[in-house]
Amino acid sequence: MTRLMLPAALLLLAACSGGKDEESGPEASATISPLQKAERPAPVAAPETVDADLPAAVEETPAKPETKTAVDGKAIPPAIRGRWALKAADCKAKKGTDLTALTIDATNLRFYESHGELARVRESDANRIVADYKFSGEGVEWDRQMQLDLADGGKTLVRRDTGEGAAAGPMRYTRCAG
Repeated sequence: MTRLMLPAALLLLAACSGGKDEESGPEASATISPLQKAERPAPVAAPETVDADLPAAVEETPAKPETKTAVDGKAIPPAIRGRWALKAADCKAKKGTDLTALTIDATNLRFYESHGELARVRESDANRIVADYKFSGEGVEWDRQMQLDLADGGKTLVRRDTGEGAAAGPMRYTRCAG
């Protein structure tokens, strides 16, 4: 039993050794299986220029998730976000009975029975966005371009749809309190 353990221990030590890999040239890659190649991360290229004004720690610190608080061309402008309704009475209606309500966040439009996810911003400023959305609802999916404009000092949202199945004219929503 001891005789079998010694060669096994030597193999484990050899496999775990911190020795230098001799991988260079085409011969080395021929001994690596395709699975091993797929598992290896791609080499990271060093930047060609280094900004002397940046501290070295910047390269080692992972990037923080981007916050969507300003108009950045990737999100619905903050002034447009909130809860809106075609009928002012729907602002006070209980969820599920607010048939004309529209809730807007940074990347989504939520209607009574459908949901639109921001796909592409075409134009945007603090009070306006023209964008493409991917919609789904009641087992159906569709694409729609919409223009959302604030009016009346931000109290009214004017929605204009473009494309197949779009509403004929502009729709005016009232901002709901809270």
